[in-house]
Amino acid sequence: MSDTKHSNCEEPEDATENLKLSVARTLKWNVIDRVSSQILYAVTGVVLAQELSHEEFGLVGAIMVFQMFAERFIESGFASALLQRKSPSRLDYSTVLWFNLSMALALYLLLFILAPWIADIFQGNTRLIPLSRVMFLTFIINSLSIVQSNRLIKRMETRMVAVSNSLGLIAGAVTGIYLAVSGYGAWALVWQSITVATVKTIILWFSSGWTPMFAFSFPVLKSFFRIGSVVMFTSLLNTAFQSIGSFLIGSKVNLSSLGYYTQADKWSKMAVVSISQVFASSFVPLLSKVQDDPERYAHMCGKAHRFAAYLLFPGMCLLAVMATPIFHTLFGTKWDPSIILFQLMLIRGIFFTLSNLYGNFLLSVARSKRLIANEVIRDTATIIAILITLPYIAITAPGNPVRGVEIFLWGQLAATIVTWITSLILVIRISGRTLLSYLGDLLPYFALTCLSLIPCIMLLNAELHPLLICVLQSLAFMAIYLGINALMKSRIQSDMLGYLFGRFRKAH
Repeated sequence: MSDTKHSNCEEPEDATENLKLSVARTLKWNVIDRVSSQILYAVTGVVLAQELSHEEFGLVGAIMVFQMFAERFIESGFASALLQRKSPSRLDYSTVLWFNLSMALALYLLLFILAPWIADIFQGNTRLIPLSRVMFLTFIINSLSIVQSNRLIKRMETRMVAVSNSLGLIAGAVTGIYLAVSGYGAWALVWQSITVATVKTIILWFSSGWTPMFAFSFPVLKSFFRIGSVVMFTSLLNTAFQSIGSFLIGSKVNLSSLGYYTQADKWSKMAVVSISQVFASSFVPLLSKVQDDPERYAHMCGKAHRFAAYLLFPGMCLLAVMATPIFHTLFGTKWDPSIILFQLMLIRGIFFTLSNLYGNFLLSVARSKRLIANEVIRDTATIIAILITLPYIAITAPGNPVRGVEIFLWGQLAATIVTWITSLILVIRISGRTLLSYLGDLLPYFALTCLSLIPCIMLLNAELHPLLICVLQSLAFMAIYLGINALMKSRIQSDMLGYLFGRFRKAH
């Protein structure tokens, strides 16, 4: 599992150490950000899941279909183009900020007017009208923080991004829990989101040390258009197809089933999106810095890929095996129909995250045509899977009210695997690495994960408290996985510990 087995190029020692130091600072705070955020998110989610009904979660899930789409449109792809650009100017940042804000205001006005239509789509539930009109304020607030956080990520100064996220989630948790226990129902989730966005944005503005110019440049906006428009296009399509499950379940089945789906989606995304965001914010700025050096670029692509394999396979597969004791520990049996959906989303998340990582490789060298090709393939596979499984989406079975939704997710998993294969093929040329080298990155960690899961699966049959089963499964898995990596002198594990604790070992 040594890096030297997967790469034929070596970087100069000083350059390698500088890259490691840059990655270490960024990765350390990204990991702190995601871990602390997800702990806070989890605590809040447990309380809200116990206090609110399946239908109330379904109501907010219906709103999130439009919320996610609008936020991707507001980001416009130009924020990603800022990350790809080597040295953005103050005018560059200012232009993107004012563009994002103007798009947010325009979209909010449009969706405010369309709120009754949104309610009609989801079986005429008029409660969606006031809920959506307030909830949609979040993407106006978030539009003010995109450039601020982007600028810090570009400079690899992510400490305040982590702080703002954590403080926002704390404030949101207090607000959401108070309103939930006070009987405000779905409004608890809405005002939680508003509070998180507001606190995060305020902290970033006061702490970043940067203010925009009162200037807007069309030439600057045009200079971002080639890569920005592609990222926006692919992001919109990607978001649309991620949201289509919620849309179809809410409109074709019922809001209770959407509630089960939303709950599974929320908890799976805590792992999937967190890891994907850590990779994007840690490696894309770095890869953009070495895009003109093919050997160093290939080296860093390999490093990022092996790091992804090291985290993804154990993280997603262990959570999938632990799904039942985790849900029973947190919720009792209230959300049992969500368990199988949660497991399928985690497995799909492995291939989704790897595909996104390959997309980041393409983005870092501004290969817009390949990005478009990758998205077209993803969307085609998704549409085919939807057409095949949609007739079964409303099926129920004894003890399983979401059997049709489960079938739908099996189709989405198959589509995501197809996307992973094609995106890997697309990225091989630009990264200067072979198919065998990419597969060689993945297979050792996949095999070791399967081996480490054996005692965890056996523990599922133990007649113990669910929490104790979770603890024993975690300890057994970590002992085997980390222990074998240590015995094999895994460079990725050694470097990961170095990234987290600021220590680096030189290869002997």
